[in-house]
Amino acid sequence: MTTTEKIESLIHVRFAPNGTVMEIGERPQGVDAQSWFNYLSNKTSNSYQALAGGRGMFRLPRPQVDELKAAISSGE
Repeated sequence: MTTTEKIESLIHVRFAPNGTVMEIGERPQGVDAQSWFNYLSNKTSNSYQALAGGRGMFRLPRPQVDELKAAISSGE
């Protein structure tokens, strides 16, 4: 594992009272917040942590975040 792979990225999520995603970090341009959350949820495992107050976060290696952003932007 290289140094770059060890660096975690934290993607913060904020939810509305009805459970929809209001804000999410690292969102690629042209992708709505709920779609980005759904994509991350489907493509990653054991990386999401629920927090209090309608918040949560994904902990992912930086290269994986970059790969996921490229994949959703290209329509995968």
